Amino acid sequence: MMADIQAFVSNAVVFPDETCPAVIQVKDGKIYHISRHSTNVSAFSKDQVVDCEALTLMPGIVDSHVHVNEPGRTAWEGYNSATQAAAAGGITTIVDMPLNSIPPTTTLQAWETKMRAAKGHCWVDVGFWGGVVPGNSSELRNMVKRGICGFKCFLIHSGVDEFPSVNSAQVEEALLELSGTQSVLLFHAECDIGDTITDADPSEKYCTFLKSRPQKMEELAIEKVISLCEKTKVRCHIVHLSASKALPMIRAAQARGVPLSVETCHHYLSLTAEEIPDNATQFKCCPPIREACNQNQLWEAVRDGTIQQVVSDHSPCTPDLKQPGEMHFMEAWGGIASVQFGLSLFWTEASARGFTLQDVVKNLCVGPASQASLHHCKAALKVGHDADFVIWNPTESFTVDTSMIYHKNKITPYVGKTLKGKVYKTVLHGKVIFEDGMFCKCEPQGTFVFPSVELMSNSKQE
Repeated sequence: MMADIQAFVSNAVVFPDETCPAVIQVKDGKIYHISRHSTNVSAFSKDQVVDCEALTLMPGIVDSHVHVNEPGRTAWEGYNSATQAAAAGGITTIVDMPLNSIPPTTTLQAWETKMRAAKGHCWVDVGFWGGVVPGNSSELRNMVKRGICGFKCFLIHSGVDEFPSVNSAQVEEALLELSGTQSVLLFHAECDIGDTITDADPSEKYCTFLKSRPQKMEELAIEKVISLCEKTKVRCHIVHLSASKALPMIRAAQARGVPLSVETCHHYLSLTAEEIPDNATQFKCCPPIREACNQNQLWEAVRDGTIQQVVSDHSPCTPDLKQPGEMHFMEAWGGIASVQFGLSLFWTEASARGFTLQDVVKNLCVGPASQASLHHCKAALKVGHDADFVIWNPTESFTVDTSMIYHKNKITPYVGKTLKGKVYKTVLHGKVIFEDGMFCKCEPQGTFVFPSVELMSNSKQE
């Protein structure tokens, strides 16, 4: 009976209520049995046991905000490189954004094109977001039925012309189409408020870029989202929140029972505007990195649950679109490449602020998986769930060097930064795919993941 079972044993396994010794048995890629407060693996042969000893074992990280860009912009990023970077950082599931690939994932046909491009090239499991753009509301329900995790829209120019923004009427139309499906609409929540800078503002200065994207842009957009969410009762989600001034209205809406969830990103919790040099375009993203006082308020919102998840918003590009040290902030591409370092970035700051390993799982695993409706199989050490683990040392530090980066273009603001928490093994479906800084000798093992059958069966009939 034990011949086809593998046993993972650690002195520090992270459960929601405690961190303790445990043996996790795995069969056919799923968690088969869990023995807490035990390290007894005498029933297993040596070949069946993965002994983590003092290393910490947690559910694999879920990053629900990753721009892979394939097909169409594979010079920016691709499934092979993006998912290798994810696996090297302890991530076992990503959810791919509907842009900046060409075509964008705004129709069922475009999604099928993307899946064909991804098939056989994924080192971790991959789910997919669709997009809401003007005129595609008739596509949404069929995409839900096929297993899309949800949809994203922009209330401002997206940065790429093939993914246009939507107005309030178009958002409401999409939300009404999604009514009854239990799906979710994600918002890039910034609104255009007109010119905020002049020709006199020096474009090489970060303060100029920051002035060009004030908190008011997020506040106005989130106010619109809350109104539409409350009216339609369809789940809505704010991606990459950076503006702390929006937190009071978010808290009030959540207290009223509005089905609104929120994420922020590692760069908003790890970096501050005060530390960004002139022309350091590797720090540019939209919304922008704000001041330290703003960051502290975001951390408190993570602590009290107003923000339920922390993700990378991995948005790489080719070097000519950044040119750190040379290109001006107002000209450069707005996106930060960081998918490989999310766990360590979060833990470096969170541990210094008194957060626990349970908080890591809640914000980097459970929150993203729940938002994407993947919590039926991901992000928990439960019998029947996928045997996806990250095995790491929370006390060990390392310094980010370009030689260790797996994503395609190595421009990132974290080069040279010392982080706390080193990943030693990443386990997908019970197989060790990354170990001691190297990939195991195997082909990509990642599969596509979809929301549960129960969720899809609740969608409205045609």
